[in-house]
Amino acid sequence: MKICQVEKPLVATHRIAGLEHRHLQVVRDGGSQLVAVDAIGCTPGDWVICVGSSAAREAAGSKEYPSDLTIVGIIDYWEEGA
Repeated sequence: MKICQVEKPLVATHRIAGLEHRHLQVVRDGGSQLVAVDAIGCTPGDWVICVGSSAAREAAGSKEYPSDLTIVGIIDYWEEGA
């Protein structure tokens, strides 16, 4: 699991069929930006828990889902660097 911060939504209107209509978010993991499937409904600025690999696919809804990173929780309180 990773702790990331949601930066902004990502809109991609042309997608493969497997991505369906899931929301995507740009998240920051340290110094890098990543795209995560938003399984819970985050807003920019939220600190979130993300899972990767096969856990990301299952959290997004199916083992066949093409996700490498999925948001599974919003952190209620987090101080970066604490």
